[in-house]
Amino acid sequence: MKLNSIMKRNFILCCALAFVLSAAAQTKDKDWAWMDFVRPVGVNPVMSPTVNSLFYCPMQGRAMLWEESDTFNPAATVLNGRVVLLYRAEDNSATGIGQRTSRIGYASSDDGLHFERHGAPVLYPNPSDSQAEFECPGGCEDPRVAMTEDGTYVMFYTQWNRKVARLAVATSRDLIHWIKHGSVFAQAYGGRFKDNFSKSASIVTKMKGGKQVIAKINGKYWLYWGETFVNVATSDDLVNWTPMLDAEGNLLRVMEPREGYFDSHLTECGPPAILTKKGILLIYNGKNLPGDKGDSRYTANAYCAGQALFDAKNPARFKDRLDEPFFIPETDFEKSGQYPAGTVFVEGLVPFKGAWYLYYGCADSRVSVAVRQE
Repeated sequence: MKLNSIMKRNFILCCALAFVLSAAAQTKDKDWAWMDFVRPVGVNPVMSPTVNSLFYCPMQGRAMLWEESDTFNPAATVLNGRVVLLYRAEDNSATGIGQRTSRIGYASSDDGLHFERHGAPVLYPNPSDSQAEFECPGGCEDPRVAMTEDGTYVMFYTQWNRKVARLAVATSRDLIHWIKHGSVFAQAYGGRFKDNFSKSASIVTKMKGGKQVIAKINGKYWLYWGETFVNVATSDDLVNWTPMLDAEGNLLRVMEPREGYFDSHLTECGPPAILTKKGILLIYNGKNLPGDKGDSRYTANAYCAGQALFDAKNPARFKDRLDEPFFIPETDFEKSGQYPAGTVFVEGLVPFKGAWYLYYGCADSRVSVAVRQE
């Protein structure tokens, strides 16, 4: 028994060392990539489910413990010198992924590591508002958020009515009171893509005056989006978006899954993309296929985090991507919960106090953070 434990420990250490050496090797060839994200010791998870949050749900017509089951997949930004997480929370109204109701919660921190909850959700399904048919009963899921130069916050999130997932947008000045604008593709091509399955938006941002703000390139706002492949959309007003099409009139696939790699099943967009000196950096979530079609070094169906580079002057032009993930499930709570195959699902990335803070969902059940020093 003791020998088996030693062998198991040695195997885990060898795998960890191989991952570190592999990451170091690819950094030499991919000098555009942001590596060295480190989990702070003794901090994670920074957000877990709680039975202390009670909210009167207008959809249910009763008070709900709205975040008692799971808290995960957070957006992140900075407001008044504090990191704000806008995280997905699920009640315990049903069993199974996608069967409970999701709402978006608010928590803030003065150090990026220890968070105080707002108490009530800031975005949720409401049978009295304009988006009821798209958000009831499944709710509001998986937010990403970024700020304009004038201080308007733009949130992209998934509307889930348990029939079709739709990518939607909302805006706010304080991150608490939101205006829902509905489907981002409602107007494009006569509404052709309004009722198509869509989710996971990463708007292009840049650093200006020490702040991360939404960028314009060639007079347009740019948005990477998609789960099964990456598409690009453009906008003049941040609310109405037009997806790019290929020569046959189908959605343009600027990046797709690769057989035999960690992103063999899905290439799902992560936090807001950022304009760097090397190009546009897109951090994304790759899902691994089982068997020979995936990468046997990672668990079948696991989500690991990847990075891709796009052209700064033509955001639709793919340039490069990492062949191996820069961030993988490691801890117990990243490999248990709703999604035991293992998940580090990255959605929030913010500059804060001289470092970059990466916030991610752990197995669809917790929120954690990793930090990269500038």
